[in-house]
Amino acid sequence: MSQADYLFTSESVSEGHPDKVCDRISDEIVDLFLAGDPNSRVAAETLATTDRIVIAGEVRGPADITPERIERVARDAVRDIGYEQDGFHWKTAQVDVLLHAQSGDIAMGVDRDGAGDQGIMFGYACNETPELMPAPILFAHRVLRLMSEARRSGRAPELGPDSKSQLTVRYVGGKPVGVTSVVVSTQHGAEVSQERVQEVVRPIVLEAVPEGWLSDETVWYINPTGQFIIGGPDGDAGLTGRKIIVDTYGGAAPHGGGAFSGKDPTKVDRSAAYAARHLAKNVVAAGLAERCMIQLSYAIGVAQPLSIYVDTYGTGRVDEARLSKVLGEVDLSQRGIRERLQLNRPIYARSAAYGHFGREAGDDGSFSWERADLVDELKRAFN
Repeated sequence: MSQADYLFTSESVSEGHPDKVCDRISDEIVDLFLAGDPNSRVAAETLATTDRIVIAGEVRGPADITPERIERVARDAVRDIGYEQDGFHWKTAQVDVLLHAQSGDIAMGVDRDGAGDQGIMFGYACNETPELMPAPILFAHRVLRLMSEARRSGRAPELGPDSKSQLTVRYVGGKPVGVTSVVVSTQHGAEVSQERVQEVVRPIVLEAVPEGWLSDETVWYINPTGQFIIGGPDGDAGLTGRKIIVDTYGGAAPHGGGAFSGKDPTKVDRSAAYAARHLAKNVVAAGLAERCMIQLSYAIGVAQPLSIYVDTYGTGRVDEARLSKVLGEVDLSQRGIRERLQLNRPIYARSAAYGHFGREAGDDGSFSWERADLVDELKRAFN
């Protein structure tokens, strides 16, 4: 293969994956606090295992958000995901709420509009798909979303909540052209044969990827271990924030290391990663580059980023140094990001599974960072 001809693989996990159960509970808690007070502070971590959910972290918000309300939110999330099985059931699992007040040392820096922590955050966009996302992660997500829809609608009652997908995509001349291998592992009922699982999953995969991308040469692995009956936190313990590459670009771009779920938008791990994606997407949408990666860095208690780095991988149609300067004119303080993208709203639970990027911006302000609303401004800057 030439340098422009290669295989690249990305994976996704469903809302019923143990780690994603925890992400969902943590983000439901963020939404609960922001609904009560848009200026709430939340850092909620969740652990889930057999018949047990443990919620820990620090919060500052409405006094009427009691441990009992938080427990109810956690149970409702597990019920919505679909866990009503021996070993993990929304009604009978033990829920321990161990949240405490936010550290005064952290609050001191955040309250003067500084970043909630130090760190580096990355945003990325490319023109491989209409969503300006890398193809492998986008279609790996789509497979599982369609499987979830089929399960929830009753069209595929054989499927359980816990599943994983992995697609290997062939690139020719740097462009995605097909899928060389498909891996899907999905939880199922004890009475369901593996032949039936394949009958259910194959058409969903065919629907999820572009026409012509699957061929007779595509290698399929559906439940390659032979069965997948015990799933979710009963099969493996889950933790908030362990699927950061699934949440972002499937390995096609760097990651600063910080997770998103369970964090209010004063935490730049979350808000600055959203801002970097917003800028990178608008750069590509404006036709200024075919690929764009943006790095931002912050120090706790300091408002503006310490650095802005732009890499267009040789595909840029404008000077990168000038592009970095133009993007730096956007207010990238944590307050500026929150106000520009209107992040102080209860919009996060729906982002907990199937990726934080490449999603459609909602009328309620969800996924606001996916809007291509800076395109005209960027084009004017380079005319």
